[in-house]
Amino acid sequence: MSWFHLAGKDLISIKDWTDEELEIVLKVTDHLKSLYYQGVPHPTLQYKTFLMLFFNTSTRTRQSFETAMTQLGGHAQFIAAETMRLSLEDKPGAGETIKDTAKVMARFSDGIGIRLLEDKISRYGEGTEIMYKIAEHAEVPVINMASDIYHPCQALTDIYTMREKLGDVRGKKYVITWAYSPWVRSLCSIQSDLLIAARFGMDVVLAHPPEYELDKNILDLTERYASQSGGSLTIVHDMDEALEGATVVFPRNWMTLKRYEIGKEKEREIAAKYKDWRYTVRRQKELCSPGYLLHVMPVDQGNEADPEICDDPELSWIYDQAENRLHVQKAILTLTMGGRL
Repeated sequence: MSWFHLAGKDLISIKDWTDEELEIVLKVTDHLKSLYYQGVPHPTLQYKTFLMLFFNTSTRTRQSFETAMTQLGGHAQFIAAETMRLSLEDKPGAGETIKDTAKVMARFSDGIGIRLLEDKISRYGEGTEIMYKIAEHAEVPVINMASDIYHPCQALTDIYTMREKLGDVRGKKYVITWAYSPWVRSLCSIQSDLLIAARFGMDVVLAHPPEYELDKNILDLTERYASQSGGSLTIVHDMDEALEGATVVFPRNWMTLKRYEIGKEKEREIAAKYKDWRYTVRRQKELCSPGYLLHVMPVDQGNEADPEICDDPELSWIYDQAENRLHVQKAILTLTMGGRL
């Protein structure tokens, strides 16, 4: 495997990349982050353009990708989906087809990023299917900036952050737990972190109330990755049991798989039954070892995690983690868009 061979490769899910390819991303991230802090220019994508198609809003995603392309010497163009004539319905009269849109965007750019989450689609899985369809027709790499199933850039950032902080992550206990919030949130970060943590040999514990089961295909793939890497996957329905001896904790609200059938208000009613599912100072002190906080943000402070944990300079990794989105994405963009280091 050569770094060169990643040029033109789509990143829609980490399942589409080999272990060696993922390791290359992490290695290049180290290199680019080092250059950044040395103040050494690294215009690997000079004069190249990355089109960012946003169906959903963001904070870290847009800012980190735009900054990444600036630091790499190129340009990131933000496109709100509602400003286009694109239709996700492939039928006459609805609007420009996915195929035509993808082909034209590829003529204007060297890479395409897409953010398409649950509020803009009609069923679970549709957003990811659309990304693969765009990638089928675009003759430049397509990067998933968050879909309804996967968030590969976040997953790579999270494993990079854990390795940066802990060194070898194999055998470390990583607890991914549902946490109360009235926000009805996506599954993509949770599911992608399960996959990548198991793939890198971590002992992953998934904790959630009974209603919050995840995609069976994701769980089966996580089990497979864990068996291949020497890691493990344990699923429990008690938060305290899950947190016992945890090295790293990711407490986050997520929606049920019935989201499209029952609607947001019903989701909030279900969540309200589990207001005690919170990552508190008491739980961290009594149960964890030590329970470093990892969170993709925004954190619902006071619900998902206590503010004291979020602000603890020893326990909380959330701001370093957020910064690492920049460095990881610079590596992804450089590799997939044919940059030279």
